[in-house]
Amino acid sequence: MADPGEGLLQPRRSRRVLCVFPAYAPSFGTFQHAYELLPGVRAFMPPQGLLAVAATVPRAWPVRFVDENVRPVTDAELAWSDVVFLSGMHVQRGAIRRLIDAAHRHDKLVVVGGPSASAAPEYYPEADAIHVGEIGDATVALLARLDDDVARPARQLRFETVERTPFDALPIPAYRLVDLRRYFLGSIQFSSGCPFRCEFCDIPGLYGRVPRLKRPERICAELDALRAGGVRGGVYFVDDNFIGNPNATRTLLAALVGWQRRNGYPFRLSCEASLNLARHRDVLAAMREANFATVFCGIESPETEALERMRKSQNARGPILEAVAALNAHGLEVVAGIILGLDTDDAATPDRVVAFVEASRIPMLTINLLYALPRTPLWSRLAAAGRLVDDPARASNVVFARPYDEVVAGWRRVVATVYDPVRLLDRFAAQTHSTFPHRLHVRPPLDPDLVRFGLGLLARVAWKVGVRADWRAAFWDVARPLVARGRMEEVVQLAIVAHHLIRFTRECLGGEAEASFYADPSRAAFRAAG
Repeated sequence: MADPGEGLLQPRRSRRVLCVFPAYAPSFGTFQHAYELLPGVRAFMPPQGLLAVAATVPRAWPVRFVDENVRPVTDAELAWSDVVFLSGMHVQRGAIRRLIDAAHRHDKLVVVGGPSASAAPEYYPEADAIHVGEIGDATVALLARLDDDVARPARQLRFETVERTPFDALPIPAYRLVDLRRYFLGSIQFSSGCPFRCEFCDIPGLYGRVPRLKRPERICAELDALRAGGVRGGVYFVDDNFIGNPNATRTLLAALVGWQRRNGYPFRLSCEASLNLARHRDVLAAMREANFATVFCGIESPETEALERMRKSQNARGPILEAVAALNAHGLEVVAGIILGLDTDDAATPDRVVAFVEASRIPMLTINLLYALPRTPLWSRLAAAGRLVDDPARASNVVFARPYDEVVAGWRRVVATVYDPVRLLDRFAAQTHSTFPHRLHVRPPLDPDLVRFGLGLLARVAWKVGVRADWRAAFWDVARPLVARGRMEEVVQLAIVAHHLIRFTRECLGGEAEASFYADPSRAAFRAAG
């Protein structure tokens, strides 16, 4: 296999490659409504996977990249291309199929890969070629086919990876093809895979239970590339589970601490991790020294029986509130995933979820209805029981154990209560005492571009939140003492989080947004009774 720095193939011909990442609908966790506060920002994170694919293309081939979360692809770009690469998650399924149609109107060969196509290639019968699995021998075979011929085939071609390219040998994502300043956060990946077997999760089926890793020095090189590309402030580790291999995480953290110190701490870091992270106090201490500020934890439910039934026993090994407090004590604000519609739920579950949120003082949560994904134990179990349904009028593909309308009504009650502006801002105020003081207090290197961005951000926050928002009184109750103490970063964080969550909640309750992150918004819009 060729050096990935030179592409995976030494080509005989030149091919024009257009990579298009489809748009996704707003959700609790992607902050779309906050972008109007952030000068120049148009999307959440650069699409790590498709940018890595773009970097494997032979250097002799011209490559263009369009993220439709930033701007739509144009007919001129489609006409320019010889082949169109598409990738995305199940939630982007409708957008992917629309892009296939758009490319076919120009008679272009379309290749679809990534997590959705790998888990359910049958979702994309219109694609000319399907790439199943990670970058590897199938990618080499695909590129060889394109080098030989870019005519659309008579029947769909399928390339399935058997031998994966070593994770550490993958090229640095082609960040040069996008404007990183257009993103809310930078993104980086240290590992792939997760050792746990949560029933609803497709990660073990797609990427395995033994995490594959990149060397710490490689991660530092990617951080250098993100910084050079203009990423401001935040970088998110998109690992399936940052603590999937604790010893490897310790080694990485030592390198991250060194990188941050050498570069003046330009980035505040975030990650996704299972809640057992709280038991590794030395890791938490190292995360603080590396300037980690936020960790997403799939808490899913505060109820032990529910956790055991979904095979998430790692969350049931100790009191969840104590684990959250341990993370907070190391300066880590917790973002929690919560699922409603589980088989163990009863009429009182929504009230218990609200009580847990108030007790944990977690400001931000992604609160979803249960949704079954292909290649998960949940999908297999429900399919065998005849409990999967494809109804565009529903917010989930699951036939719940309780009546559908009651489950949706409970979800609505939780969302309306948890994201009531006063309650949300009160929980954020609690974080200013329990979490933020424990963070590493550093000032990133100052540069003129960052100063201009910060001034524009403050002006927008002052006007759109401090003056125009109908919840501005509750905002100022929390923000005023922070302003008096010069804690402007926390004021900005408060405004960004609240502005998005309050608006998105109102859209959900008004039937304008989906009740599950995984529901395809190309289907009929979710309309909840009541």
